[in-house]
Amino acid sequence: MGTRITFLLALVSTVMGQQKPAPATPPVQTNLLNCLKGLSGCEVSALSSQELKQVAEAAQKRNIDYCMSGSTICDPTRLGATEAKDVVTARYRRNLDKCMNGSATCDPIILNSKDANAIHAAASERNFNRCLGGSPSCDPILLTSAQTATVQAAAARRNLDRCLNGSSTCDALRLSPTEAASVRVTALRRNRDRCLDISPTCDPLILTEAEAKEVRAEFQRRNLAACQNGLANCNPLELKESDLTLARQAFHKRNVEACQRGLPACDPSLLTGPEMASVMSAFQQRRNRLNQARQVQR
Repeated sequence: MGTRITFLLALVSTVMGQQKPAPATPPVQTNLLNCLKGLSGCEVSALSSQELKQVAEAAQKRNIDYCMSGSTICDPTRLGATEAKDVVTARYRRNLDKCMNGSATCDPIILNSKDANAIHAAASERNFNRCLGGSPSCDPILLTSAQTATVQAAAARRNLDRCLNGSSTCDALRLSPTEAASVRVTALRRNRDRCLDISPTCDPLILTEAEAKEVRAEFQRRNLAACQNGLANCNPLELKESDLTLARQAFHKRNVEACQRGLPACDPSLLTGPEMASVMSAFQQRRNRLNQARQVQR
């Protein structure tokens, strides 16, 4: 009995003295990789002294890379003198590139005088190019006299092109007498072309007598073609006597063809005797082919 009690007391003491099991340590190779990459799954206590050295070197290299790239997680206190110098050089080069490209994040205060002059020249060139292209972000105050003359000439060319193309943004007041005359000639030619195309934007009042004659001839040609083809936009009232005869002939021919093909558009009352015979012959041929097809199917 005493022995049993002693055993139970020892068992309770052992159970109460037990602690929670420690978390499982990752496999050795996986843990080393986690530590080398600076991942949260790294268990430093499981590393050997040689592995600790490798991990420290990897962490140092990562920090150098962060600092060289301008990352906010860079720790400059862990850099050596040479590394710190390289980082300062890299930071200066990045800032110089941003300043040369006109970036809003450029810090001009840390630039040396030579680079500041180059950046000023690059900014002037960018502004000049914007002005040449007519950009609203152009600052004409920053242009030199020669650049201003070049920009004004480019603006005049753009305005002339707009006027020649009939753009609503054309500023006719900026045209020279020679340019204005050229623009008028081009506008008249454009109007003639629109009239020849029967465009609703045609202005017949500004056509010359020769142009009006050419336009009338084109209209008659198109109207005759529409009438000959049986189109809805045919206006028979505009046909000349000779054209009316051609239109009637085309209509009669279409009616004969419609009757020969058995179409509902056929008007047999308009057929002549020979035409009626031809139509009846075509009808008989169609009926014979249909009967032959039915016999084959049986």
